[in-house]
Amino acid sequence: MDYDDKPRIEIQYCTQCRWLLRAAWLAQELLTTFEEELGGVTLIPASGGTFEINVHTEEATKHIWSRKQEQRFPEAKEVKQRIRDCLFPDKPLGHSDVKSPS
Repeated sequence: MDYDDKPRIEIQYCTQCRWLLRAAWLAQELLTTFEEELGGVTLIPASGGTFEINVHTEEATKHIWSRKQEQRFPEAKEVKQRIRDCLFPDKPLGHSDVKSPS
């Protein structure tokens, strides 16, 4: 499968809040966990306290996390679980492996 055909993750982060390091660390975590499954992780500068994570596939875009909606930052484990549950439900995540109830 070509990287263009694989799902891509987009992390929007607030530059005014200096959240680049947090976004970059989370991108590294996702690329390490899903190294064969993802087509890439894109960091998108934003403003206004934004910290959003979306998954883009050929079929649709799925919202994974919003700091404003959740009223907190995600743990890497939570993001990995949500992405796994959305895209790769049979993938084991090791110590982060707690599947959401169906």
